[in-house]
Amino acid sequence: MTRAEPAFRWRPVIASALLPSLLFATGEGAIIPVIPQVAVQLGGTLAAAGIVAAMLLVGTLLGDIPSGVVVARIGERQAMIAAAIIASGGLGLALLARTPWVLALGILLVGVATASFGLARHAFLTTFVPIAHRARALSTLGGTFRLGYLIGPFLGAGIIALTASAASVFWFDLACCLATAVVLLVLPDPATTVGEARPSRTQSAPVGLFRTIRENARVLGTLGVGSALVAALRGSRQVILPLWAVSIGMHESTASIVLGVAGAVDFALFYAGGQIMDRFGRLWTAVPSMVGLGVGHLLLALTSGLPTPVLWFVTIAMLLSLANGIGAGILMTLGADLADPTHPAPFLGAWRFCNDTGGAAAPLLIAAVTALASLPVAAAVLGVLGIGGAVVLRVFVPRYSPHR
Repeated sequence: MTRAEPAFRWRPVIASALLPSLLFATGEGAIIPVIPQVAVQLGGTLAAAGIVAAMLLVGTLLGDIPSGVVVARIGERQAMIAAAIIASGGLGLALLARTPWVLALGILLVGVATASFGLARHAFLTTFVPIAHRARALSTLGGTFRLGYLIGPFLGAGIIALTASAASVFWFDLACCLATAVVLLVLPDPATTVGEARPSRTQSAPVGLFRTIRENARVLGTLGVGSALVAALRGSRQVILPLWAVSIGMHESTASIVLGVAGAVDFALFYAGGQIMDRFGRLWTAVPSMVGLGVGHLLLALTSGLPTPVLWFVTIAMLLSLANGIGAGILMTLGADLADPTHPAPFLGAWRFCNDTGGAAAPLLIAAVTALASLPVAAAVLGVLGIGGAVVLRVFVPRYSPHR
């Protein structure tokens, strides 16, 4: 940012996008750890519980398909309200569930709503925040997600301690979703407060996801692949660290503390990443973050069988958190840079579909490689993919997003 940059009013953006996002993410962060437990309590096997838990991600992928058109047609604020209501319906269904498969349907609806809510927030900040402040705004948006996912499980644990029921956490998420809708309804429409930052819209009809993918095949086939690899390494980190803790015999409470501290380190860096992107360019966080994630996975593989495995685990968990934290908001920022400023939602839907596909593929890849070889080999494979992703970003970010 230079001295000549115009002042930007953050307060309307915080109220209209970040506060509802924090509420929505906190509720979702609370239910994620308890979904498998509730599925087992309803009579499901461990395999069935895994399928039920995966419905959140499956719903997000399915929600990416129509959400671009929906947001383009009804607007960002209305789409966020609709998503909060749909999520409330899914949580109501989960509370009424008497079988794991009804629970799975409820969680699927929550995932669909998550995709629409996320895209609406992304499109909102893409169109309302000037480009000189874009990375900081989107990194802050990513930070609200991380904060919600950080505090949600602790709040959920407290609710379980008070009620002695894992399913009671769904009531908390339901309250968060309804509070999100109320906040969005009560607050003034941001178009009346920061709407001057929005480019004038054309009257052309919004374009669907698959047509958007065809029309942007070149960028999605190059930089989009790099973004999918970023999402894959981030998704891998959430899976491989708990598995590694189990593999070295770390006590559950110790592992939870280590991963909780790592999550705090991750959250603490979100705004620094946005500052770097706005001042120096997207490459200065994209490549270091991806290199750090790749190297962290490779180091994890190399520590297999070494003495003091707990010390190595703690060190690498913090390295991965540092790498992930400095890259907060990079995928949303790149998507915003590439989207049509007059109709960003269709492209952002395609961009997020690529990202979510990468995030969904990582746990499956870890499971497959672990079954065929071992967990250290799975970590090494993800590390190599991380270094390859850094190369892709280094080549194509300057070509398609040459800011600063």
